[in-house]
Amino acid sequence: MKKLHLIRHAKSSWRNAYLADIDRPLNERGVRSCQVMAAQIVKAGCPLENIFCSPAVRAQSTIEHINEAIVDRALIWTTERRLYTLDVRDLLNWCHELDDGLTEVTVVGHNNALTDFVNSMSDRTIENLPTCGYAQLTLREKDWRSLSPNSVRLTNFLKPKMFLPQK
Repeated sequence: MKKLHLIRHAKSSWRNAYLADIDRPLNERGVRSCQVMAAQIVKAGCPLENIFCSPAVRAQSTIEHINEAIVDRALIWTTERRLYTLDVRDLLNWCHELDDGLTEVTVVGHNNALTDFVNSMSDRTIENLPTCGYAQLTLREKDWRSLSPNSVRLTNFLKPKMFLPQK
């Protein structure tokens, strides 16, 4: 059985309107969400291994802040330029190329690709994978190439609002 762990980058800053999209940093709320969500993601069963992250600054910062919040180990991740996408087909094609020796994979990426991926591949529909949200997908098959519509179960879905105090 294989599992795919999806983490959407945390809330980014729009303070500097001249920055290229790929260069946008996290805002304060995004940093707080990472600190709170790190433990919740681990508690939900994400091993935080075989991590692949978009090259966007906001995605890299998300995994860096999650790494800082996990005190018992240092995370290792690979920057994957193809994960800087909003398209579900790009994400699906990337997943199809994963090594079948990998049992669990964590992706840090972007919407609309992540929400669309959950909704098209899984047995449930979500309205939105929010910033710093987490979705755990369990494949019914034994190889990544088998990923197709309705081929996975959404086994966990976490949002920062579930754990952050509401104002």
